[in-house]
Amino acid sequence: MTDKPVVHAAVAVLVRDDGKVLLAQRPEGKPWAGWWEFPGGKIEQGESVLQALKREIEEELGTAIVEAYPWITRRFAYPERTVQLHFYQVRRWTGEPHGREGQALSWQSPAAVNVGPLLPANEPLLRMLSLPSIYAITQLEALGEPVFLARLERALQGGLKLIQVREKHLSEEALLAFATKVLALARPYGARVLLNASPELASRVHADGVHLSSQALMALEQKPEGLVVGASCHDAPELARAAELELDFVVFSPVLRTLSHPDAKPLGWHGFAEGIAGYALPVYALGGLQASHLQEAWRHGAHGIAMLRGCWNENS
Repeated sequence: MTDKPVVHAAVAVLVRDDGKVLLAQRPEGKPWAGWWEFPGGKIEQGESVLQALKREIEEELGTAIVEAYPWITRRFAYPERTVQLHFYQVRRWTGEPHGREGQALSWQSPAAVNVGPLLPANEPLLRMLSLPSIYAITQLEALGEPVFLARLERALQGGLKLIQVREKHLSEEALLAFATKVLALARPYGARVLLNASPELASRVHADGVHLSSQALMALEQKPEGLVVGASCHDAPELARAAELELDFVVFSPVLRTLSHPDAKPLGWHGFAEGIAGYALPVYALGGLQASHLQEAWRHGAHGIAMLRGCWNENS
């Protein structure tokens, strides 16, 4: 029995300013006709991923890519072949997309897709795309509760959608009490809250998910059910373990030098990009970052940025 050939394809996730993404329906006469997918196609010999992406999107949609960033790489085995999908997030383009091959197109919210069926390789991507670009980490110890909660509410009003409650100085009882207050503020805004603790504590306080330390990640045997699960990673074995467990996302750090870990050697943007090249999960960059670093993070393959001080500055 011979192994199925691996076909490499470049795939575009066109993202509008309102967060909706473009899906295309495979036309009659093609395999899986009628199924929906992200547009893209096979990488030809001698082409880079980005070259193939630009060619395919112009051929399929009549659209010229202006700004595209590497995102994730996924491998999927269909009955007839195995595909390695190199996904790029496309943030700017010229020309209104239209189906040049007779395919239907639809702009969809990743969290509420109402077309189908979706190609199996594409379905997990929608869960990943529902993750926002900014992941905020609480700073109770430095700011005090009244100031922090006021700044949290202001950030929620500004569109913050993902928060990690990380307060290692608190007792278990105090952590749960503080997390309850964060959850009460976040719920009306549709923001999700992850607890940096055990999955059991996260479930006990009815958090949306759990954020694992690198030590907890390496000790984990299987992904907890019913929770969004993220993890902190600092090296290749930790990244590999998170991918093996099929977590929802990881945070890779430190990218730049930080006040909280001044002795930790930073990855730098080049090291960050090298570390996550070809990676299968969304990655948040962390370490010395401000909101102004978001585009730089995208350029180096990140899904977004995680911030501690950068989210809660008085003028942020």
